[in-house]
Amino acid sequence: MGATKTVNSAPAVSVIIPARNEEACLADCLQSIISQSGVDFEVIVVDDHSTDHTREIAASFPDVEVIEAGPLPDGWTGKNNALTTGACHARGEWLLFTDADTLHLPGSLGRALAEAKDHGVDMLSYSPEQIAVTFWEMAVLPAVFAELARTYPPKKVSDLNSAIAAANGQYILIKRESYDAVGGHAAIAREILEDVALARLLKGSRRQIRFRYGDNAVRTRMYRNFRQLRDGWTKNLAVLFPRPGWLAAKILAMWGFPLSALALAVSRDMPRWYGVLVAAHLYLWMRMKQGNFNRFKTFLGVWFGMPIFAYLLVRSRIAHSTGNISWKGRTYSDKGAELATGH
Repeated sequence: MGATKTVNSAPAVSVIIPARNEEACLADCLQSIISQSGVDFEVIVVDDHSTDHTREIAASFPDVEVIEAGPLPDGWTGKNNALTTGACHARGEWLLFTDADTLHLPGSLGRALAEAKDHGVDMLSYSPEQIAVTFWEMAVLPAVFAELARTYPPKKVSDLNSAIAAANGQYILIKRESYDAVGGHAAIAREILEDVALARLLKGSRRQIRFRYGDNAVRTRMYRNFRQLRDGWTKNLAVLFPRPGWLAAKILAMWGFPLSALALAVSRDMPRWYGVLVAAHLYLWMRMKQGNFNRFKTFLGVWFGMPIFAYLLVRSRIAHSTGNISWKGRTYSDKGAELATGH
């Protein structure tokens, strides 16, 4: 069983991919999706006014339906508009919202659907395995994702009695009935972090979420250079972390403490500070391990990623406070309403 365009039978899952200038990664993403087995599904790519070869790449896959996102309404983010367009076109009992920069492991769609049903949840979301290639990715991503794991513990997110809600927009599998009941992405049209906002809608309506690290299902390479990484986290961090300035100060203090211990041990010949240095480093190491990266990247996260993460937190706070949030040719206010567009 696989992707289908049959008119008479509704698929079990509609895979919806919003795509704006994604020619670098879309083909690999689609190949990994159309190769899925064990479940009937359709694949819908929503071309969000791309100016590169995104649409042509999507159209080159015979089993993929390509539609155009409509004009961007006032007060909407581009992604929410594209996702709503895709959802309106979808026929599946379940909707899988996934990004063009993801790679789906063989059989993962069928396993995810079975997992959602086995746990009786309305929404299943995976945090993908992060592919990090450049120095900037390898240093910064462990620091960011370790702090995300502390702020949004998967066990608490998955606990209906906990107020903590989160999801990762790179992989959200949701019942169509539940999606419609809470108003879908139209209900959160202004939200820059549509994934977390959707999770909060579901939890607020007492619907069950399951959230976990999904390295056995999906991988992603979010950013391919420092500019993309900088702009992407500038858009997101001040919304993900409610007190980004305070968190930046805390991160810098933790990072600077072992360096201060080393300076005291060396410059003042105080050997006991070597013990403090070791203890501080071990603490940061254990903290950074929560980001689910290998030892080398965890090391880079501790010694290089933390100060860059602090800088990005401050940058994000300033961008949101001034209403100057830019992403993929569009500029948004701190509430997500579009101010200008490059369509």
